[in-house]
Amino acid sequence: MASESVFVLPGDRIDPSLIPTHEKKPLRLGPGLRYVPPDALVPMLAGQLITDRQKNAIRVETSEGRYTPRVNELVIGTVQKSAAEVYYVTLSDYTTSAILPQLSFESATKKTRPILAPGALVYARVSLANKHMDTEIECVSPATGKSDGLGPLVGGMLFTISLGMARRLMMPKTAKDGKVVVLDELAGAGLQFETATGRNGKFWVNSENVKTVIAVGRAVQETDDKRLGLEEQKKLVRKLIKDMS
Repeated sequence: MASESVFVLPGDRIDPSLIPTHEKKPLRLGPGLRYVPPDALVPMLAGQLITDRQKNAIRVETSEGRYTPRVNELVIGTVQKSAAEVYYVTLSDYTTSAILPQLSFESATKKTRPILAPGALVYARVSLANKHMDTEIECVSPATGKSDGLGPLVGGMLFTISLGMARRLMMPKTAKDGKVVVLDELAGAGLQFETATGRNGKFWVNSENVKTVIAVGRAVQETDDKRLGLEEQKKLVRKLIKDMS
């Protein structure tokens, strides 16, 4: 497994099995952790202890706070303005805009590149994240040249969720690992919609039915705000479906 996570509180003892080891790479401590000699790591924040064994890194990730871009994370951005060859895209409030090259789209040329007005939404991947440089994002896979689902998000509605909820929604097994079944329950109830989740705490919903868009967004936000369990999520969906009928 490349990465794994458990919930920790400030001062908790971290099980040594959760601390990654690598023969050649040094251990990288991320936010929320403090090294206590001779060999202890102590959480300074309450949140998910994220272990990335491929990168030999470990950090504490909270649900709140400002989004910090990391390479290869998927984000939803709002176009702020355009320049000669780039778009300036907002990923979160009160932060410097990310740069999106206008040719960073599938099959884009100077003649065929998408024209994005201020306020347009894009689903993108972080391609450069360095505290000394502007964040860069792209809407095309550098390996395949294909969009792989990235690009402009047309229509729909954007909802803000916590960083923790975004992480849970983006887990491969959302129900098992993220403890989120609200979207599966809504789809199982017959609602037709599409979604995109940004690691920066943005959740996009689109549907031909405006009531469906609002119901899906509201369900995810309420699950997030009230920290609803699996059965509570199912109960919420039943109520929303009843209110829509």
